[in-house]
Formats: sequence, C-alpha cells, structure tokens
Amino acid sequence: MENFAASVRQAEVALRDLFEPTPLQKNDHLSARYGAEIWLKREDLTPVRSYKLRGAFNAMRKIVARGGGTHFVCASAGNHAQGIAFACRHFAAQGTIFMPVTTPKQKIDKTRIFGNGAVEIVLTGDYFDQTLAAAQAFARESGATFLSPFDDPDIIEGQATVGLEVLDQLGGVPDIVVLPVGGGGLAAGVTGLLAELAPATRAEFAEPEGGTSLREALLSGTPVTLPAVDNFVDGAAVARIGDLPFRALGRFDATQVHPAPEDRICTTMLDMLNIEGIVLEPAGALAVDVLRDIPDLAGKRVVCICSGGNFDFERLPEVKERAQRFSGLKRYFILRMPQRPGALRDFLQLLGPEDDIARFEYLKKSARNFGSILIGIETTRPENLDSLCSRLEAAGIGYRDITRDPVLAEFLI
Repeated sequence: MENFAASVRQAEVALRDLFEPTPLQKNDHLSARYGAEIWLKREDLTPVRSYKLRGAFNAMRKIVARGGGTHFVCASAGNHAQGIAFACRHFAAQGTIFMPVTTPKQKIDKTRIFGNGAVEIVLTGDYFDQTLAAAQAFARESGATFLSPFDDPDIIEGQATVGLEVLDQLGGVPDIVVLPVGGGGLAAGVTGLLAELAPATRAEFAEPEGGTSLREALLSGTPVTLPAVDNFVDGAAVARIGDLPFRALGRFDATQVHPAPEDRICTTMLDMLNIEGIVLEPAGALAVDVLRDIPDLAGKRVVCICSGGNFDFERLPEVKERAQRFSGLKRYFILRMPQRPGALRDFLQLLGPEDDIARFEYLKKSARNFGSILIGIETTRPENLDSLCSRLEAAGIGYRDITRDPVLAEFLI
C-alpha cells in the first residue's frame, strides 16, 4: 500500500479515456430524514452502470502495458463480466467470460453488447463455484490472464478511484463514507486511499444479511467461508471475503459492518425509485439502506457509494412484494374456514375498508367440517392487519400467519 494514493491518481487519470467522473450528488430527501448532509456517489452512472469497470480497466491497462498478454478470462454473472467486456473492447483484447448456466438472458446480452465482438461467453455450471473452477482451469490451459473481481491488487487500486473522485468533488473531507461490501475490493481500495488522504474519515460498511462475509471474518480474525448465502443481493452476495481485501479491512471492528435485511433493501430500492427516480440494483442500495443503522449521523457529512444500477425490471414485482411484507403492508394467512354456506361472506365482513385481497385459494374438501384458505391481504397501514387478526380471533376463525415462515412462504407464496 506504499504510495497507494499516487498510484490511484495515475489510475484515475488513465480512466478518463473511458468516462468522466461519476456524479457526487447531495440528496435533500435523505439529508432531511437523517438530519445529516447525505451525498450519493452515483456509480450506477458509469458506462456499464457499476464501479466494476474501474478495476477491470486498471488491471487490464497495466497488463497490456507490460506486454503481459491480451487474452483475459473472468467468471461472473453480472457487473464484473460487463466491466471486463467493456475494457476488452477498449484495449482491442480478447475476453472469455464464464457465466453460470442459470444467468438471466438480460445479463448475457448486456455483456455481449459491451464487448462488441471482443468477448466470448461460455455458459457452464449450475452454481458459481463450478463456473469459477471452469474459468480458472481454462485460463491455466490457454495461458490467458484470469482477472478476479476483487482479489487482485490492480483491481483494488482501480476501485479506489471512486474515493479519489469523492475527495476531489466534495472539496473537503467527509465525516463518514458508507461502503457496500461483497468480495471487498471496493471497500479495501477506498479505505486504503482514505487512510492516506483523509485519515479522520470514518468508514462504515454495508453487507446483505444473507452474506456477511466481512463481518464474520472480522469476528473470526481471518476470512471464513459462509455455509450458505442468500443470492438476492447478487452483486454483493459473496460467501468468502477476498484474502487481499481482508488484509486491508482486518483493522476495522465488526461493529462498523451493518447487515442489511434483503426485504428491507427492497423498501430502499422502491424509495429511491419512487421519490428520487434513481434505479439501483440490490447491491447498489446497500449503503443507503444501512444509514438507519449507523450511529451518530446527525450533523455529519456522509457519502454513500451507490455501487450499481443493473436492475432487471422483470424483478420489480418481487421487489415490491418483499418490500410490502417487510413494511407490514402485506401478509399471508392460512385460514381454517367452516364449510357451510355463507362462511366466506361472513369472513369478508371482517375485512377493514383499507384491506384488499391480493391472493385467494380455496379447496373445498368432502366429508370435512372445515376447509383451508390461502389468502394474501394488502393494506395501507400495518396496524390494519393487526386489527384484522383480532377480529378473526373474536369470530372464532383459526388462522396461521405464514408471511415470515421460510418454508411455507417459499413454497406457497
């Protein structure tokens, strides 16, 4: 990390061949909510809609300059693949990008468009670990250069240009920088730069609750592999923090890492879309989402890194559904209903004026006095559904709330 800031400055100057600095925007809505000066670093506005282009470009720039080859390999189902593809096109290099077979067609098509004929896409493996192993084996056999999304010093150096731009644009030093964490390349780069140029700035980190690889590593004192990962926040759902990033991040305390519940992230995504018109992918919303968990925000100058905006709008119904459930505005019940004429009509009378049936499934069973109903109810205030439950109990209608039951909800909803 010696002379790190000087190297990052060189990377930042070279990066201007691709795109201008992404905007740093003060957000009045969030500033008013938290009583602080909240700034958003809009990495969702790079040419590939994420910061990943920075590291890919920097690593490739150095390898090409020293004659280290012009064939690059990566394994990625998302932003790293698109960054590699764009950089390959810029350097007239050859790229081979391995993606899981389950990768959505939209991501495959975007990667191919960014590569513009410079990349070949190989679909292999049902799980990312299988894809990664295939990519690394191909790189060894072909003599191509494998580029990790985060476990590479030049990748980390390229990602650090985000922090350099923040300092230049802010015209001062932020009190707090909130960094999303997946493999840790961005966080390692930016905190390394701040240690040299703005040592008084406090770093706070955001991880998806279903993939807290940095937090667990800090608690253990070494990188650990999580037994399971929730892939909803696909841009940051990493089972193991990178070894190189952890060398830079191991000095921090686990209390500085804030796990963000996946359903809560959905409320932040909708909030940013509906109020600000900003489209963020789940990983891109992490830093904004955890503002509510960070102590001592009031009166501070805070920069949130919005890391990406590669959001497939086909996922919007799922995001809305999860946000409603987290906010208590939508719940699912299994009702035990008497099998007699008029029973359903009696139940409908229990609904409040703001309650709306969003799902209804009923199977009448012969030779039984009671049948089961799966019902989903939307409302405008969480307390409305608490009141409905009280009315159900008073009417003698048995029910089970399965909204947060991980097994039944995944199977039935």
